[in-house]
Amino acid sequence: KKKKKKKDRDIEEGEEEEEEEEFECDGGADELDEEAEPLCTVQGGADDGGFGGFGGDGGDPFGSSVLQSLGEQGFSSEPQRETFDWEQQTDMVVEGADTPCDDDENLPETFWLDMCSNIQEGKGTKIVNLELNPERNTGYNGTHIWKSIYEENCMTTQDSCLEERVLYRLLSGLHTSTTISIAKNYYPPSKRKNRTDWESNPQFFMEKFQNHPEFIRNMHFSYVVLLRAIKKASGYLYDYDVQSRNMVDDEAAKILLKRLMDTAILRSCSNVFSAFDESLMFQHQGTNIQQNFKGIFQNVSSILDCVQCQQCKLHGKMAMMGYGTALKILFMPPELVKLERNEVVALINTAARLSESLVEVRELTTAYWKTEQAGKNRQLTESTTDTTYSMDGPPVESLDILDRTVGAIANLGRQNMISMDRENELVSLALSKHPELLVLGKHYASDPEKFLALISSIGLSDSESSSVSPDAVVVGSGLAGMAAALNIMDRGGTVIMVEKEHLLGGNSNKASSGINGCCPQGDLYEDSIESFRNDTIKSAGSVADLDLIGTLVGKSEQAVMWLKERANVDLSLLAQLGGHSHKRTHRPSNGMAGAEIIYHLQKELRSYEKQGKIKIMVDTRVKQLLVEGDTVVGVACESTLDGTAEDVRGDNVILATGGFASDRSKGSYLDQYRSELMSFPATAGGFSTGDGIGLATDLGAATRDMDKVQIHPTGWVNPEDPSNPTKVLAAELMRGVGGILFNKKGKRFCNELGTRAYVTDKMLEADSHYLSTGIWNEKNEVPTFFLVLSSSAAEDGKKHVDLYSHKGLLTKVEGIDALAKLMGLWSSTLTYSMRSYQKSASKGYDEFGKTSFRGVPDADLTKETFYVGTVTPVLHYCMGGIKIDTEGNVIKEDGSIIKGLHAAGEVTGGVHGNNRLGGNSLLECTVFGTIVGQKVPVKKGASLVTRAATQTQQKSATAELPEITMEELAMHNTEEDIWVAIDGVVYDFSEFAHEHPAGFASIYDLAGKDGSEAFAAVHNAGLLEDFEEDKRAILKST
Repeated sequence: KKKKKKKDRDIEEGEEEEEEEEFECDGGADELDEEAEPLCTVQGGADDGGFGGFGGDGGDPFGSSVLQSLGEQGFSSEPQRETFDWEQQTDMVVEGADTPCDDDENLPETFWLDMCSNIQEGKGTKIVNLELNPERNTGYNGTHIWKSIYEENCMTTQDSCLEERVLYRLLSGLHTSTTISIAKNYYPPSKRKNRTDWESNPQFFMEKFQNHPEFIRNMHFSYVVLLRAIKKASGYLYDYDVQSRNMVDDEAAKILLKRLMDTAILRSCSNVFSAFDESLMFQHQGTNIQQNFKGIFQNVSSILDCVQCQQCKLHGKMAMMGYGTALKILFMPPELVKLERNEVVALINTAARLSESLVEVRELTTAYWKTEQAGKNRQLTESTTDTTYSMDGPPVESLDILDRTVGAIANLGRQNMISMDRENELVSLALSKHPELLVLGKHYASDPEKFLALISSIGLSDSESSSVSPDAVVVGSGLAGMAAALNIMDRGGTVIMVEKEHLLGGNSNKASSGINGCCPQGDLYEDSIESFRNDTIKSAGSVADLDLIGTLVGKSEQAVMWLKERANVDLSLLAQLGGHSHKRTHRPSNGMAGAEIIYHLQKELRSYEKQGKIKIMVDTRVKQLLVEGDTVVGVACESTLDGTAEDVRGDNVILATGGFASDRSKGSYLDQYRSELMSFPATAGGFSTGDGIGLATDLGAATRDMDKVQIHPTGWVNPEDPSNPTKVLAAELMRGVGGILFNKKGKRFCNELGTRAYVTDKMLEADSHYLSTGIWNEKNEVPTFFLVLSSSAAEDGKKHVDLYSHKGLLTKVEGIDALAKLMGLWSSTLTYSMRSYQKSASKGYDEFGKTSFRGVPDADLTKETFYVGTVTPVLHYCMGGIKIDTEGNVIKEDGSIIKGLHAAGEVTGGVHGNNRLGGNSLLECTVFGTIVGQKVPVKKGASLVTRAATQTQQKSATAELPEITMEELAMHNTEEDIWVAIDGVVYDFSEFAHEHPAGFASIYDLAGKDGSEAFAAVHNAGLLEDFEEDKRAILKST
């Protein structure tokens, strides 16, 4: 909010003002209003005084015609009325007589250089991917902010000068674009409302703009101003040197910037931007007018610091910086223009946002009139239809109810939520005017899940239950199993998933480096299928299976896009891992790749579980495959909790059980094929015991490459538990961002970016026996090494560094002396090694063949911040396993197929040959899991859910809410169990927290607490209507 001291209008000439303007942000605590509606309608606080804009003498801001009421009707609340309380303004900006605003001396030509100085980077600033943070409805109430912005300008439409009108129209254009973004992305995805994506609100759009086309014209004007600036600076921008920490991304940005400058509109010689001419401004040779113009712009920029919603603040600051950059370009001589990287980014993105808003105006207008016409047609139908009556029940109001009910039943059928037989039965009942069914159709047709639950008992006999066998039994719940299951259900099929652990995800949950794909990013990095294929073949070595590799690589782009589009996984970052000749490893901007992928896929599975499409059996071990004739027809399994045995039958069985690296028992596959590795620690979970391989070989399945066990060069040694056989993987990324490997003597010994096999081999050569024979002596101790990151490397891999530091695996030290002491080395020895590395980096190559150097330590090693941890080679992946073909069929020793049996993921062999490239594990699981899931025949419309189960869910959903204490509430405070009290009602936000537009953390911070104050500060109580089904209890008053 603003606190400004009124200027004494009677100050004598030469008398100094005692008070200065002061801008202060109180965190938005005064933005709460019980009447306010969602979005931008919170009552603003009162101002202490006016501000004289553009040479004006102050005055009451509420007296300004800009803030006059637009009308006496059509608003449900005072805050709503004020939200878009703008004056209908003339479009004229560059023509007509203008009232002089001042008359003084000229200012230096550099006066405009600091236009964006009040748009400061906040604490903890980080690079943000704007594609992942689009402007949309976050539920934030912004009326107070907009009101403050307009009051800051204190604009009037009578006797206003040209400069004042320009700034008003720019701010109005920004306000309009923001409102259009909210209208276009108004309703968030919600399982409760059956919304899978953001949806628009054309009615909201029309309420704001139907009677105010001038607001749209102001947005057009703003777009012209930005284009005019870009055109004026096109020469400067064409050769702009984009510099960040990523050379390849920088080159791509330069190319795209050049393409923009080469577009026809920016190269046009015609006067396409004549709606605005900056040369007509500041014609009165004064300084006050320029100073006021810049001062007000900067004050408006400062107001944005009061915005509590981080996404709203992000877009607001970016837009104001874009405007400020454009004005700086337009007001300054071209030779003096100097732009920072953020200013260029803001300028281009703000112009793009305005461009999108112009398109969305047409889209929202079209959508509104379509909805209006549909409503008129519906009213016409109702008015011309006679009331009909059911022979066996109450009157039916009109055929519209019957139509809605049949439509709702058809919708259940289209979504495969009911079988064809059930659909026929329900339609027949509706047409016979079944009273209960029609009543439910009238009130619940728009909510398929509720409608399905409520009609569960209609038309069904009490003895009916689900005896339909699933289309597939999936053994294992890692990425391969999930991909297969989800593809089957997306095609209308049903699945039973069997997992011997209590939690889903397997080792896929631990994958951290990412998933390879060529080439969703196009040709930006000059990658190609052929290059990816060659890298994989090279890594696979002499046993490379060209057919399997061709399938893996050829379907990699499809796999990455499926995860992005079907499961909504963030894979926005791209990295180049060891053994790869290009950047092709996709990973999230926030979080670990495996965990992110498994989380999103699990959400999709749970959604199908509610529909009866999948039954998930955890704590259940498969003991044997069931066979009839020559076909696999199910599995025999038992509970790991109580030993209860059960046969689970299915039309197909898919093995996705993972590898065998953690089974060090006598006679295990590791013991049989690589006994010398039995003493090595492993990164795989203790459940990785090769179960699926045993199940398949019992039926005569062939295996291949069983001796090919990958040793990853870097597993963290926990200083508090160094002998633990299970290690946390030090991701490939740690070396990719610039991590340096040192042996115990403080010397480098390899190219850190080499393949896993190469780096591991160089590590094991520290052992004299291995160095001379190439064979590891299982009696020898596995060597350890140091992995060191500079401050810049650590920043580049911040998410991983933070995680490993939190686990106590990485230690932060200041200066080379402290680093040497921690490593047990002489400082001079380590300094020499570091200096040698810096020299190699400056040359661009070293004695080990390394040619890419990221995160090189600072020249002053005494002031550099280092992160160091101990690493050791670890068993990481089994390249060998069940023999399959390119369709995922399990192959016998004689080359024939085992009917009804399929496999995908680490349980199979042959895909990776001698050595797996980093990022190819998640890819293998996605590609072959999808292949199997797409080929399995399905019986569309079947369901595994029973009526009794549905009734139980229905009963629990409608049960009376219990009372709980604060102590009981506090127990629900984990990431998987997030309960929050708001105004005395306790909600379960465990699922929604991950969908929250403003981020997970803001809800998780309130887990187990009373969040009423935090909620009220930025949201309206009406938003909670969307969470009726998430109510869990009433909070006892103290």
